[in-house]
Amino acid sequence: MNTQSDIKPFYAINISRRAHELAAEGRSIIHMEFGQPSTGAPAAAIARAHEVLDKDGMGYWESEPLKRRIARHYAETYGVTVEPERIFLTSGASPALVMALRCLFAPGARIAIARPGYVSYRNVTRALYLEPVEIDCGPETRFQPSAAMLETMEPKPDGLIVASPANPTGSVIPEADFAALAETCKRRGIRIVSDEIYHGLSYVGPIATALAFDDSAIVLNSFSKYYSMAGWRLGWMIVPKDLIATARALMGNLFLTPPSLAQHAGLVAFDCTEELEEHVAMYRRNRAMMLDALPELGLNRIAPPDGAFYIYADIGHLTQDSLAFCGRLLEDTGVVTAPGIDFDPVNGHHYMRFSFAVSTEEVREAIARMKPWFAARAAEAAPKAGAPA
Repeated sequence: MNTQSDIKPFYAINISRRAHELAAEGRSIIHMEFGQPSTGAPAAAIARAHEVLDKDGMGYWESEPLKRRIARHYAETYGVTVEPERIFLTSGASPALVMALRCLFAPGARIAIARPGYVSYRNVTRALYLEPVEIDCGPETRFQPSAAMLETMEPKPDGLIVASPANPTGSVIPEADFAALAETCKRRGIRIVSDEIYHGLSYVGPIATALAFDDSAIVLNSFSKYYSMAGWRLGWMIVPKDLIATARALMGNLFLTPPSLAQHAGLVAFDCTEELEEHVAMYRRNRAMMLDALPELGLNRIAPPDGAFYIYADIGHLTQDSLAFCGRLLEDTGVVTAPGIDFDPVNGHHYMRFSFAVSTEEVREAIARMKPWFAARAAEAAPKAGAPA
């Protein structure tokens, strides 16, 4: 059984803390360590929040109109029917992950997660006294779990956490592959928790929801990414009908309700498509700039950044200590990035993650700072590469 001592730090947070110290000293810092949009909430959502602040004392509240709007979103976007009573509003996707795992699994259950994968999947699983079973995923499966992997796992896991687009890679599971994965999970009795927080941020076309293949899956989503409302702490969870009562009891005891103000604003944000798509267009430009620049940085081995706003790059020719490498990059250039060990404790020592959710101007400046720095690191590494074994 895992204990709380198994929960590891989120190393990017420590690097970010150092970045803020440097900023307080007057250094120019470019934050590419977190998936936090540089754009703000839609203008109409902010205007609605001001209106509510003036007129509504607020309190514990669940917005039925927002639940209905989310249900309509699934019908319009995915062709999937979701009854509003299956939708639970949460304070972001993080509490939704806790709720989903607690709804489905008892302590000791084995939960499969991709490696590399979002750091909290591993640590939240352990915090709930579940056992994370990491699946080593590489380029051959686009850094995603596959049906074949789940088919051969013995003993079979009780659950699978999947994300498409994924963090840290941005890779998307093709629809046919997702269907095969879901079919294998249903046949083997493996419950799916699908983190769909990056839906809407795709550079390869439409992305499927897990509910299209398995109505018993639990789906998590949030207003933090596509809707640029990270600080508003609003998300949602969709559960199958047989878990509604369980989820309602857990929600009432663990989290009560998400912020009322955020719910009012979120309802309006759903219909701010033109403004939100402008954000996606900016991310697309940033992505293109990064992909053009990476070869000049000597980074030629990356995961496919199909969606989200991340690039996960192999830096094994430069270092075997991604934490120290990212720390040095910060100190020398003011560019903050995330070390791969946050996402992969086995192979992440030679990976790093860039977030291009910052402004286009900041991406351009970050590239200008990093080009000479990476060239210097390559020059340092060159003698070592030619040294006798």
